Amino acid sequence: MVPEDVCALAALVGEAARRRKVMLATAESCTGGLVAGALTAVAGSSDWFAGGVVAYANAVKTTVLGVPQEVLAAHGAVSAECVIAMARGVCRVLGTSGAVAISGIAGPGGGTPAKPVGLVWMAWVVEDTCAARSFHFSGDRAAVRAAAVRAALVGLGERL
Repeated sequence: MVPEDVCALAALVGEAARRRKVMLATAESCTGGLVAGALTAVAGSSDWFAGGVVAYANAVKTTVLGVPQEVLAAHGAVSAECVIAMARGVCRVLGTSGAVAISGIAGPGGGTPAKPVGLVWMAWVVEDTCAARSFHFSGDRAAVRAAAVRAALVGLGERL
């Protein structure tokens, strides 16, 4: 189930998207569809949410979302360059004018000194604007993922 505070954030995003007539999509890696789940928990979300792609494997990032292999080779999947390409790619694939994309290291393993567990990159596209930001969340895997969902929704709300 989606926590109440997350549902409230998703509802605010939906109101803003409806007001601006922006159709939204998600491209998620470490959150595994949790943002899409939060958005679809809102009644009537089909008016402003088209769908999402869970691009956990790099092959899905490249083949479905069109993330260039060169981006992954040069910057990795957990990078501004990757999430920007994911966000733009999901807009193209699903025909939307807004999106959030997320890629990170939720743990417990997989981190490095340069990219530690808890590092999450997000990008938001709303019409012609695109912004990316990194976050460093603490806690276990579930806590990192939950914090990422909240941050993704807050970021969407701020940009709508």
